[in-house]
Amino acid sequence: MDNCLFCKIIKKEIPKEFDYESENLVVFPDINPSADSHLLIVPKKHIGGVEELSQDNKDLLAEIYETANALVKKKNLQNSLYRIVVNGGKAQHVPHLHFHFLGGQWKKMV
Repeated sequence: MDNCLFCKIIKKEIPKEFDYESENLVVFPDINPSADSHLLIVPKKHIGGVEELSQDNKDLLAEIYETANALVKKKNLQNSLYRIVVNGGKAQHVPHLHFHFLGGQWKKMV
């Protein structure tokens, strides 16, 4: 999508340093963090939201959760607090499917 903020970040039209990048995903810090560690896991393919997911996205979803598990280990959160959150509807501020990875102390409710 032409006006999608995350698509522009993925295309590097908006500078953003990635914590992780694969063929299908990018991971970068949330601009307004709600926890000590607040990263966004974003598919490179534009998917507007959860309601647009289908059986065709099984491998993508598996990769998202594998990436989240790797982040848990990288951030040493196995025995600590962490969440993986996906918003939908009006709670989704950017209309591009993304998952919030939140670890450590929460700064406010998500």
